[in-house]
Amino acid sequence: MVCFCLLFCKNTIYSVIHVQHCAKLCNFEAIKGAFTLKQSKFYGNMKPKLVALTGAGISAESGFSTFRDANGLWEQYPVQQVATPEGWQADPNLVTDFYNHLRSQLATAEPNNGHRILAELEHWFDVTVVTQNIDDLHERAGSSDIIHLHGDLRKVCSSRDPNDPRYIQTLSAEESQVAHGTLAGDGSLLRPWIVWFGEAVPNLEPAAEKAMEADVFVIIGTSLNVYPAASLIRYVPRNAKVFLIDPKPVNVPYTGHQVEVIKDVASRGMVTLKKMLHLDD
Repeated sequence: MVCFCLLFCKNTIYSVIHVQHCAKLCNFEAIKGAFTLKQSKFYGNMKPKLVALTGAGISAESGFSTFRDANGLWEQYPVQQVATPEGWQADPNLVTDFYNHLRSQLATAEPNNGHRILAELEHWFDVTVVTQNIDDLHERAGSSDIIHLHGDLRKVCSSRDPNDPRYIQTLSAEESQVAHGTLAGDGSLLRPWIVWFGEAVPNLEPAAEKAMEADVFVIIGTSLNVYPAASLIRYVPRNAKVFLIDPKPVNVPYTGHQVEVIKDVASRGMVTLKKMLHLDD
């Protein structure tokens, strides 16, 4: 369990993970120095830890609608109607139709080069993707360890207790549309497994635990305006390498990290990241 009182206590966090972190840094230095993967095994079987925090920017390149950019979904649908518990209570059919439409749109989207390179990094790193996105593009690109902070569009759940695992189910591609009035196993209306505004973020704690282990932390396509996701960088060890990939200026919370900025979209920025990590040598 993460003790959240450690959020700003970097020295304490560092001391807790210092031994294993230093061991992994040796492996990272081997990679950074353009060693082959075979040569880096001299340092042991432990891969360095890379944690990626991804946002709407990486999905936008795949043609999947984002919420906050120009012409985003919030310009078409008021937040209060489709992304709050109150909106659900007022008109569950409207909310059901909204997410049915998103699933139809997602079916036509494909992972882009940014998603694919992130999955490819598993050859060299122990990679965890922490995503604010509700799509499955990381999964389809081949990433194996993904934490969805804000829910998963493919899943539906009980509207009485959204996080009761007994009633969370994954919709198949062939049956992705939810009919009005469909019930969950506990007799409540079936709702999207999405973290709406005003709701707790159940996956924040496991995401913070992963951030605390990071040797490399990569921020991709997010404005860092949405909390608590934006606070994850505060859990990253001070001597971790931090990269930011985004074509727009991003206000990164001050944490004492030196942040390497790659001012580009995710698909090209990830190519640059591979070069900066000497993985193409």
